[in-house]
Amino acid sequence: MRQGGSPSTGKWQGSATGGVTSPDTVVLPDPGARFTATAVRLATLALDHPMEGWLSFMARLASAQRQALDAVSAIEGASSSTIDQAVEAGMPPYAADGHRRDPAWRTALASILDEIEARPLPTQAREVIARLRTAEATAIEAFAERFLHGDVQVEEAGEALYVAAALQVYFSTLAARLPAGKLQLLQQPGLCPCCGSTPSVGLVTATGKTPGIRYLYCSLCSTAWVHVRATCITCEDTRTVALEGIEGDTGLVRAETCNACHTYSKLIYQKQDMQADPYADDLASLGIDILVAEAGWSRHAPNPLLLVA
Repeated sequence: MRQGGSPSTGKWQGSATGGVTSPDTVVLPDPGARFTATAVRLATLALDHPMEGWLSFMARLASAQRQALDAVSAIEGASSSTIDQAVEAGMPPYAADGHRRDPAWRTALASILDEIEARPLPTQAREVIARLRTAEATAIEAFAERFLHGDVQVEEAGEALYVAAALQVYFSTLAARLPAGKLQLLQQPGLCPCCGSTPSVGLVTATGKTPGIRYLYCSLCSTAWVHVRATCITCEDTRTVALEGIEGDTGLVRAETCNACHTYSKLIYQKQDMQADPYADDLASLGIDILVAEAGWSRHAPNPLLLVA
């Protein structure tokens, strides 16, 4: 289905193995399956990995996100008329930088902190959690607002990790309830049609009726949407795009670089590993980020769980 055409009613089940089974333009998330799949994949990837401890912690965080879904299960989504108006105006129905959040997202944050704090943590990590627990609701909301506008400082990375995790739970729940049949790609195809956020990575499918399609996966609400391959997701250039990778590896993850805007985005090739997960495999392949950054390219957008530019 060409970009800009009538979208279908797909539902992403959270696993790249079989979640995309047809060339749907927009594929909505199943939050429970999404966070479960990421947790399982991270736990698997952590084994004998140079970053084993950190990946294991991120697996715990993804599992905590799955548990936190109960906190936002009763939130009300936008009305049908509001969604229609946004789509007709070419805007995302839940624009992250303008949406009025339900306070339930802070309950999800508290749930995540409970799950993480229940197991051994370094002193510094416990201090971060303590600061979040004692902060006023207004301060937490202000922090979330700054985060969604890209205005978080490096020294706030600890707090941002948990706030980002809770916001992912919240926005994924909202996205899952949207009517997929009404959604359209945005004028800027590199942004999420549901919340307007940047993608974490792209995944090139190996299953479905038309394998080989690239789907971008939203870094905030977990929605997936089609994007033309060999086209820069930042500036849409096609002339200077190239693929970079680590020599001798499996080719599961590659960096698509653009010399027009000097940015890169990561691509995961499902055919190399049918268990690949767009969120877990992004975190486990930071070596590629380091190599392409040293070569002069900047990541197209920060990973919300890393504040990596």
